[in-house]
Amino acid sequence: MDFSKLEKTLDYTFRDKNLLRESLTHRSYLNENPAWDVPQNERLEFLGDAALELVVTEELFHRYPDYQEGALTGLRAALVNYQILASIARDMGLESFVLLSRGEAKDTGRAREVILANAIEAVIGALYLDGGYAVIKTIVNRFVMEHLEEVVRKGLFKDSKSALQERAQADLRITPMYRVLKEEGPDHDKIFTIGVFFDDLFIAEGKGPSKQDAELMAARAALRVKKWC
Repeated sequence: MDFSKLEKTLDYTFRDKNLLRESLTHRSYLNENPAWDVPQNERLEFLGDAALELVVTEELFHRYPDYQEGALTGLRAALVNYQILASIARDMGLESFVLLSRGEAKDTGRAREVILANAIEAVIGALYLDGGYAVIKTIVNRFVMEHLEEVVRKGLFKDSKSALQERAQADLRITPMYRVLKEEGPDHDKIFTIGVFFDDLFIAEGKGPSKQDAELMAARAALRVKKWC
């Protein structure tokens, strides 16, 4: 596969092309292509996740000098959640470059969003190793921080669980409860479905790659159901 179009989108040419190839290799691809000469991308994803958070943290720290830790943490979490990252990956055209098994390539649901989010983190990890911090800072500012205005305008940084609990206790004197309804996928790529309940009354559900993400999505859905947002 020719990755030069992706490099043009990134406005960066890799010195070590194997780093870019590795960042786009999903583990499922290796199951069908054992002779592929680079590893799967989870190590680069691990590095890129940390690098992405550092750049976003630094940017928020300087842009919002009056914000305290809690508000900054909320903004950062909203900017680096898997849904926004997946959207950025699609806008970049990254989806057509990720190497997947035939089975994974057919999936168009939330599992695909997680794969895309992980891939963009892996690409950031590869960029960091190939070009250093200044390169990823430019990339993150260009592709991720441009969503900051949207996050602030839509209130996506607010903790939905806290907001739901405050309204439920104030209006109904009930504390929301969260229950796992379903777990799908392998351990390395699991999707959780969690329901939020008022006592035994089901209100809404949410899905995510972790229980915490799924609970936040469930709380956000419940706020909409109750017309509290």
